[in-house]
Amino acid sequence: MPETTAGLLAQIADTGRDAVRGGWSRPVFSSAERELLEWSQEQCTRRELDVDVDGNGVLWAWWNPAGLPLVDAVVTGSHLDSVPGGGAFDGPLGVVSALRAVDLLRQRQVAPTRPLAVAVFPEEEGSRFGIACLGSRLLTGALPADRALGLRDPDGNTLADAARRAGLDPHRMGRDDAALARIGAFVELHVEQGRGLVDLAAPVAVASSIIGHGRWRMTVHGRGDHAGTTLLADRRDPVVVAAQVVLVVRSVAAEHPGTRATVGRFQPVPGGTNVIASRVDLWLDVRHPEDAVTAAVVEEIGRRAGAAAAGEGCTVEIHEESLSPTVDFDPALRDRVRATVPGAPVLATGAGHDAGILAEHVPTAMLFVRNPTGVSHSPEEHVEDDDAERGSVALADVLGALLT
Repeated sequence: MPETTAGLLAQIADTGRDAVRGGWSRPVFSSAERELLEWSQEQCTRRELDVDVDGNGVLWAWWNPAGLPLVDAVVTGSHLDSVPGGGAFDGPLGVVSALRAVDLLRQRQVAPTRPLAVAVFPEEEGSRFGIACLGSRLLTGALPADRALGLRDPDGNTLADAARRAGLDPHRMGRDDAALARIGAFVELHVEQGRGLVDLAAPVAVASSIIGHGRWRMTVHGRGDHAGTTLLADRRDPVVVAAQVVLVVRSVAAEHPGTRATVGRFQPVPGGTNVIASRVDLWLDVRHPEDAVTAAVVEEIGRRAGAAAAGEGCTVEIHEESLSPTVDFDPALRDRVRATVPGAPVLATGAGHDAGILAEHVPTAMLFVRNPTGVSHSPEEHVEDDDAERGSVALADVLGALLT
């Protein structure tokens, strides 16, 4: 008897638990993320799927019983990495549901007329190297390999070095036209990262779009000094400016309805308790359905931040780290998915996904599974066992319709 979705999730429930932050921390190439990847490979091998890891670290597991050419394939999957102290379902639910869907398709004795692949993308969250959907951006060429390889994590390790230690060849990383050419359609299942399904009392939804979003690193430069000997009037304190910038971000966002703007990371340098910092790095996340509004919000934040910095005798710089425009999923594929999951509501999402990066190159669609807390990127994220199984059944229904 095939395992349930909840049963599969239970096998990895303790992997990456964070005793300090709470929740789960699984940055790319960490021991926890590698353990989950090995578990996924073992599960694929148990299902007699042909497993390969490409030059970008994307795992591909093929179900192709008819020995068809690997073209026009139906691909499903998600990611395994997490934000620091995140939830248990963001990413792994999509991978586990893909495995469960393969079980269900076999149980139904589906004879696919197209190849099916389960894909696992690395560094979707961007929690280690700062750029979300890094694996799919490399695959599609949205992020040039030479730029990606020079990215550094908080400890100063480059992506090239970390990838090499994980057994990848950095020289093979970058746009992969052969891999893209194999994909005929991509369907990603993900836990919903909001309350849409809770409010609609529905277990599964079909995605309509991903709102535009980007990340910027803001650096406030001041003058490092002694906390005990430097009078307040003599200070050029970048922490004071950075604190004002956080309030500026909230204020500007509130002036543009529908905007989500967040400072979620704040790093004084050198970071001593009795030291006036010389620099503060803070990371800004801005999202809005209209890309022009996103640009206007960031511009206004920069203007007001500059004024705050000048008042303290400091300067501020803003560097774009990643920017993804609003993505509307392929209408024909979306409608086909809706027809296969009757009654499922259609929801937009403010969260980024690999499906959004692939959408520029291949038809993509998404399914969301109800999260009763409505909370994500947090240990409070949750999916009930019955809903997890409903999601896998819906995914199997969609894949079955596309495969035959």
